[in-house]
Amino acid sequence: MNQNFTAGEGATALPALIDQIIGFVNNPVFLSCIFSWLIAQFIKTGINLIYGRINSLLNLFENLIWKTGGMPSSHSALVTSLCVSIGVRHGIQSDIFVFSLMFFFVVIRDAFGVRRSSGNQAKKINELGRELQNKKYIASYAQLKEVLGHTPMEVICGCILGFFVGLAFSILD
Repeated sequence: MNQNFTAGEGATALPALIDQIIGFVNNPVFLSCIFSWLIAQFIKTGINLIYGRINSLLNLFENLIWKTGGMPSSHSALVTSLCVSIGVRHGIQSDIFVFSLMFFFVVIRDAFGVRRSSGNQAKKINELGRELQNKKYIASYAQLKEVLGHTPMEVICGCILGFFVGLAFSILD
């Protein structure tokens, strides 16, 4: 790309870039994904607050923004919302819908299978590590994160949430 701009080209490039950024941020597909993820994280945090699993302000922010696992699956909500909003806006015959559907299958399979298996393995490794530490075979053991994947119900609830959020953003556009 040619980086030699005249004064006139630079002056029109910035407003065009700003228009593109505004268009991106206002895109219903983008908004449905962000809101489905945020709503799932807020629900998950609310559930953790009710059950007393949040014990600090830092833990609260981690739950709101970053924590994985739990009810509902924010990954499932986001990818379902993406797929539904693209399907409604561009049609299920479109290439971009097919792409989003394949992405949906990969994410859901990962949530059900690979990540859940990793969580189960981490749980067993932690049990083994604690046992070895208690018997003084090792000096210390750093616990692995056990909640990596989701139960089927957590994934299904995330998908239901994502479906309705994606549909709402597509219809209300």
